[in-house]
Amino acid sequence: MNRLAGVTSPYLLQHADNPVDWWPWGPDAFEEARRRDVPVLLSVGYSACHWCHVMAEESFEDEETAAYLNEHFVSVKVDREERPDIDSVYMDAVQAATGQGGWPMTVFMTADGEPFYFGTYFPPEPRHGMPSFRQLLDGVRTAWAERRDEVGQVAAQITGQLTGRAVAYDAPRPPEAPQLATALLGLTREFDERNGGFGGAPKFPPPMVLEFLLRHHARTGAAGALEMVERTCEAMARGGIHDQLAGGFSRYSVDARWVVPHFEKMLYDNALLCRVYTRLWKATGSESARRVALSTADFMVRELRTDEGGFASALDADSAAGPEVDSPHREGAYYVWTPRQLREALGEEDAALAAEHYGVTEEGTFEEGASVLQLPGEDVPDMVRLRLLDARAARHRPGRDDKVIAAWNGLAVAALAEAGACLDRPDLVAAASGAADLLLARHLDERGRLARTSRDGVTGPSAGVLEDYANVAEGFQTLYSVTGDASWLDIAGTLLDVVLERFRDADGALFDTADDAERLIRRPQDPTDGATPSGWTAAAGALLSHAALTGSARHREAAERALGIVTALGEKAPRFVGWGLAVAEAALDGPREVAVVGGDEDPRTDALHRAALRSPAPGAVVARGEEGGGGSPLLRERAAIGGVPTAYVCRHFVCGLPVTEPEALSEQLAGAPSAGE
Repeated sequence: MNRLAGVTSPYLLQHADNPVDWWPWGPDAFEEARRRDVPVLLSVGYSACHWCHVMAEESFEDEETAAYLNEHFVSVKVDREERPDIDSVYMDAVQAATGQGGWPMTVFMTADGEPFYFGTYFPPEPRHGMPSFRQLLDGVRTAWAERRDEVGQVAAQITGQLTGRAVAYDAPRPPEAPQLATALLGLTREFDERNGGFGGAPKFPPPMVLEFLLRHHARTGAAGALEMVERTCEAMARGGIHDQLAGGFSRYSVDARWVVPHFEKMLYDNALLCRVYTRLWKATGSESARRVALSTADFMVRELRTDEGGFASALDADSAAGPEVDSPHREGAYYVWTPRQLREALGEEDAALAAEHYGVTEEGTFEEGASVLQLPGEDVPDMVRLRLLDARAARHRPGRDDKVIAAWNGLAVAALAEAGACLDRPDLVAAASGAADLLLARHLDERGRLARTSRDGVTGPSAGVLEDYANVAEGFQTLYSVTGDASWLDIAGTLLDVVLERFRDADGALFDTADDAERLIRRPQDPTDGATPSGWTAAAGALLSHAALTGSARHREAAERALGIVTALGEKAPRFVGWGLAVAEAALDGPREVAVVGGDEDPRTDALHRAALRSPAPGAVVARGEEGGGGSPLLRERAAIGGVPTAYVCRHFVCGLPVTEPEALSEQLAGAPSAGE
């Protein structure tokens, strides 16, 4: 029976025609396991996951393996992007037992959801000390049939350990200047002086850490913090992790030098990096940063925007390597080049130029003599780049996971709105507004509750988690600052009210799921930043911005209590709480509140507004409106001096002297907050 045919997850739909009798996660699957008295196999992955595809081809599409699974197990398939709560709970078990994690995640559990054996990818034949998947299945079946008491004891022990892993939290004070300086020192020790970035291979883009460093530099003037950002952003932009032809960034580099990426492209990486490069431009005026910010924004709009106006989750790493659609799929096939392919596309002379500039050699940097394009030196002439782009367009494109995830679209809304407003691209602001409209239409219900996903305009079945509420609220508040449309601020307030009522306990600690969400064996709670800001730190940032825009002491207090976790984590592991540190910088700086009062059609108002948005001040919020108009309380009782558009720079709603010139506003925002503010 094909139970996956009607789901909204592209990842699950990829498995709908497997001979494995898959079940989606739900009570029916566990009831079936209880009725048949068999264990549950939980397989978790996502559509752009290379090794998920490999295991599917090797094992789940194999008739003999599928028949064995169908006879002895109830097999449940979960999209980790659609159900991050399930992924989080069981990944904790995998990491605790094996010391590492990853996808596909493979978990065996009882009909009560209690895990007793787990791992990640298993090959079809024994390899590198790993058993084959079939050997694993035999072992689990035998243990279930012959040593059930032992299996039950292990499951109960693991479940007890998981349920006891609550975050120790007594709501200490948010980080102060000494703690943030210590975090900077820790990052300096981990900084890769030669290649940029932090740590070794595999090397991931660190947008949240870079955001902290930019804000720290803006607040303190620390040259070392800015230098780490500049060197990392330059290395990533010139490396193979950056698509040199069309813009956009891959998920990570398999080496420490940013040369060979894992080629999947995720919406969240590109949204976060677009914002970092925009803010690097704010700090330095770097033309390179501006170019990368815009090319990344253009990539998102061109490659990931859906027909409904939202943004798709990801592009696959793999694509057909040959001219036929059904030719073998290989990772990176769409992106890599050989010298022969350059000659076919450009002719001898231009191919030699492209090879020199892009680092394409006969030996190659990737598989089978192919090279990943880099840009170690001068830019390639646009004509050559565009001809290569045309030639690449004839190749088979990677697949796209076109589900819309609320949290990641919130990140995209914020990035595109900010880049568009700061870099004079109103089309990007329009794209941000279109995605926000879709979130309103398909993800938000009349109670102010969010759905996690939608696809083709159809709302998905999964409830929103903390990161969805926080990132969507942040996106809407950024859209308010850019457009002056107060409805976005109001809706953000509604979402944050849900955060305070449903995701927080009496001590101010935050959970990843609401108090009325589906009960798992443990309520997930993780304050550390991973590939995206954690729900906890993202909520702290959105709450802080909302307090600055509205004057709400309730939201300010909630943000500060949430930031208490950063005090504990920032000194020990600053790389894993970068967004929390960035929010702490904003709190320490104010954040500064800018009210721009003036006629909506007056170009002088536009000039002041643009200067405010371009400020690098940490976490600064901006409200724009006509004198006596509505919107943010920041605008109330603020007058246009002598009828001339006027800006006020405030902290905690206490304002400095009003200014009417953009240059004077930029000077106020560039300096340290004055004692009178």
